[in-house]
Amino acid sequence: MRAVHLNLDQHSYSITIDQNILGNLGQWIKPETKSNKIAVITDEFVSKQYGDIVLKSLKDFKFDVRMIQVPPGEENKSLTWFSKIHDALIDHQMDRSSTLIAFGGGMIGDLSGFVAATFMRGISWIQVPTTLLAQVDASIGGKTAINHPKGKNMVGAFHQPSSVLIDVDTLHSLTKRDIVSGLVEIIKHGVIMDKPLFNLIEKNLAKILRIVPEVVIEIIAESCANKAYVVENDEKESGLRSTLNYGHTFAHALEVLTDYNTFRHGEAVAVGMNCAAQLSVNLGMLAPSELDRQNTLLQKAGLSIHIPRIQPQTFLEAMYLDKKANHGKLKLILIEGIGKVTTRTDIPDNEILKVLETCTAN
Repeated sequence: MRAVHLNLDQHSYSITIDQNILGNLGQWIKPETKSNKIAVITDEFVSKQYGDIVLKSLKDFKFDVRMIQVPPGEENKSLTWFSKIHDALIDHQMDRSSTLIAFGGGMIGDLSGFVAATFMRGISWIQVPTTLLAQVDASIGGKTAINHPKGKNMVGAFHQPSSVLIDVDTLHSLTKRDIVSGLVEIIKHGVIMDKPLFNLIEKNLAKILRIVPEVVIEIIAESCANKAYVVENDEKESGLRSTLNYGHTFAHALEVLTDYNTFRHGEAVAVGMNCAAQLSVNLGMLAPSELDRQNTLLQKAGLSIHIPRIQPQTFLEAMYLDKKANHGKLKLILIEGIGKVTTRTDIPDNEILKVLETCTAN
């Protein structure tokens, strides 16, 4: 077992990484709850795999549980499901002392967290992420949101969970594509701030893809520690935390232009990382060998790093719709080497268009 503490004064919490957490979930969350009224928000796939285990554990500890199932898919991180879940919480007679559990991937975490932030002006919630991507990214830091047709995560709030419980056993039910998508976020942490973590992934890639528990627990814990450090020092993303968006301005544009249903988030981020690193090379900030090192690891993991056939001007316009655009300027996270990141807001459009052309698949 590994534990990472995130220190945010009255909003501090622990991130626990271990095996067999789900079977003991009632015991884990009992100290975190103020009443026995619980709602578990999950998707239909996760419920089918693990719902009975979770319900039994919670009921063994005398919780009054309502499980709310959302259809899987990023398109359901929507105002429609936000409203339906509120309806279900009211029907379950939830109140301000009740607790909500987000049990699933990043979509479930983002949606559930925004519900928790707004139901009765905010109730306690616990993250139980079941995908590698959610375990190292969406479950940590309290960023909650739903999508708008014109942009990803455009409607949301900061609302920290009371704890994060990561059971690596859930990774065995994922496809290789899902594992690799999550691994992108860990590689990203290595690229922007933790060269030893990047080296560790390079050395152990085969074991990670096989879900060897001790290796996976280690890389998840190290990645969580990196994100915890960033969130502790910049909870509301006014400076340092924005560096976690390396590759994301490109990635979010790609997701919007493909209606959120072509790329996993991590797959889109891999494409964005290639674009951001290529831009860093073009601007003379990054050695080409470092670009090659990043992209080699991404490709060895089985990822495509190229934009599909989308017109660069169309892509650029979608980038400006991203919520990270500020006063009409794109805030781009670039790198100066593996483990060294920088922020730029002065990149002219012609340089971005040149990169988009370079990174588009032939």
